[in-house]
Formats: sequence, structure tokens, C-alpha cells
Amino acid sequence: VQLVESGGGLAQPGESLRLSCETSGFTFDIYHMAWVRQVPGQAVEWVAGISNDGKISHYADSVKGRFTIFRDDRWRTLSLQMDNLKLTDTAVYYCARAARSGWAQLGNERQFPTRGQGTQVTVSS
Repeated sequence: VQLVESGGGLAQPGESLRLSCETSGFTFDIYHMAWVRQVPGQAVEWVAGISNDGKISHYADSVKGRFTIFRDDRWRTLSLQMDNLKLTDTAVYYCARAARSGWAQLGNERQFPTRGQGTQVTVSS
């Protein structure tokens, strides 16, 4: 299983970034997927998740209305559009796959243990 994130970088408050995750080594369209983030020294935080059929998404309150998660099963990619970035969005962002196919509790980062290497997002004025 491989999850490779890209698209992180430096942005100013109010700007946008888009993260992408290229996947391989598993049947992408039967797994719920998610984005989680972590600030050094702090716990992993749920950001957003999407069901395997793309019909259900779930967002942390802190990003609701600003971030959008979507998936492209043809290209086996997961994306996160981040708009109106805030200083508090600074973190390493990880693409994550559910532990088992077919089901996972969206909103529970512990059920998405398979993760990529992460991409740094820094929001600074």
C-alpha cells in the first residue's frame, strides 16, 4: 500500500492550497479515505473523510465550509481543497486509508491507520 501526498507549501491567511494523494497497492474504490493532520507535539487531528462511494463526507468543525474533500476513483486519487486558510491550519497533512474495506467511522482518525509520509502546510503572514 502506498499513499503519496503532494501540494503542501506556504500560504498566507485567506489563500488556498490543494493537496493531492496518489495511491497504489490496494483497491481504491472500496475504501473510505480521509485527511488527518498533526502539529508536532500534538495529537493527530481529523480533518475530513469521504466514503468509498463518494456520497458521504465528514469534516472537522474547524475546517467546515473552508475545506472540500473529493476522490477520483479512475485515477485513484484523493484531494483536499483548502480555502480561506488560517494560521491554525499549519500542520503536516496525511492522506489516510481506512483499516478495512467497505466501512469506517468517518470522524474517527484511529480507524484510518494507513497513512502516507505527509506534506507540510504552513500558513503564515
